[in-house]
Amino acid sequence: MIASQLISYAIPELKISDPVQKVFERMAEFKISHLPIVNQQQLLGLIAEDDLIEVEDQNTAVGDLSLSLINSFILQNQHIYDAIRIFAEQKLTVLPVLDDKLNYIGLISINTMVEYMANITSVSQPGGIILLEIGTRDNSLAHISQIIESENAQVLSSYTDILPDSTKMVVTLKINKTDISQIVASFLRYNYTILATYNSSIQNDGNSDRFDALMNYLSF
Repeated sequence: MIASQLISYAIPELKISDPVQKVFERMAEFKISHLPIVNQQQLLGLIAEDDLIEVEDQNTAVGDLSLSLINSFILQNQHIYDAIRIFAEQKLTVLPVLDDKLNYIGLISINTMVEYMANITSVSQPGGIILLEIGTRDNSLAHISQIIESENAQVLSSYTDILPDSTKMVVTLKINKTDISQIVASFLRYNYTILATYNSSIQNDGNSDRFDALMNYLSF
């Protein structure tokens, strides 16, 4: 997935002649707090809602204001992971997308990004979640998948978090089964450290105490 595939064409860019009032109205309409200012096809930068709070005359054109515009963008062929990084680092609600000639072609909204993240992590699919702690040198997704598949299940999504100041990492697994007790037992037999499990069938059927007791038993 590249940046151009997530462009939200419904959100129009600002012109330097647009009044401050129009900026507020557009931000409220799309529930965002940033908008790109574009002159022809040239991106001038991102204007933030906080920059306009003290403007007294809302009929003032944004081009007449002295603003410290945010100079953040992504190229159309960059991977979407780069967009996620910029969103997180800059605390943005929109991210401009430029073509290879640095012309503005659209933007990615935070709402579109959240929908994309929900899709790739399969949050809407039923299933259980397992958090494993493993050494950074022991990260064998093939072996982890083999254990899960041996219990007639599949990995819907997975991602890793490197623990700070540690040689350990956390692997989060979304499994296509709500009953993951046998999978958990298999991981424990292979001496994996299980940090947490989240299972809808266990949470909803009142058996959480029995599940915790089983986990304690299997830990010995």
